[in-house]
Amino acid sequence: MKINTAFILCAGFGKRLNPLTLEKPKPLLQIKNQTILKNCIDTIIKLKVKNIFLNTFYLSEQISAYFKDKKFPVKINIIEDGRHILDTGGGVLNMINHSCSNDFFVFNPDTIWNENYISEINDMQKYYFQNKLNNILLLVNKKLSFDNNLKGDFNLEDNLIKKRFEKNFIYTGCQILNKNLFNEYEVEKFSVAKIWDKLLTKNQLNGFESTNKFYHLTNLKIFRKLKGS
Repeated sequence: MKINTAFILCAGFGKRLNPLTLEKPKPLLQIKNQTILKNCIDTIIKLKVKNIFLNTFYLSEQISAYFKDKKFPVKINIIEDGRHILDTGGGVLNMINHSCSNDFFVFNPDTIWNENYISEINDMQKYYFQNKLNNILLLVNKKLSFDNNLKGDFNLEDNLIKKRFEKNFIYTGCQILNKNLFNEYEVEKFSVAKIWDKLLTKNQLNGFESTNKFYHLTNLKIFRKLKGS
């Protein structure tokens, strides 16, 4: 089995990167002459995904304009959050309602994805289907983070995510989810962490470890360091 749909979260205000994001949406910031959005899309294409959905809200017209003169070998669908920003959970659910897929990738474009992630994400996908899961998050040990100030989000024990004691693992910004996880929710503002927390209480939140160096646009200081590296 294979996942053919990916959602990219592009609606946020990017406040931690002000003043750069006062006039430009975060996904259109550039590192090494390439937008972080294109970098994310290129990675998804290498995963042989056929349909990409991305949600927009803040400065959405700029993201729409970006695609007018770009050609990608996959279908890209732009889904507006609507009158109010929906956060990560509401944004994903809104995209689910425009898709026919049961299982899908969710990507954050502010991670600097690269070729090394392809085999890991494919292995995560294989593990997901072999074990008949409905969720899995790609995590990395905080020791591999370019930003040394990033604190861990979770513990990872035998591919099960815990949230206790010392948290040594960071969520990378890539996950696989099944649409049934959203059955109890409506399209309104809520974080996908609400679903994670519910799964955590049942000991049903799954993780897969990445061994790649983790580069993430945490804030303006880190962005400038990445631009100069």
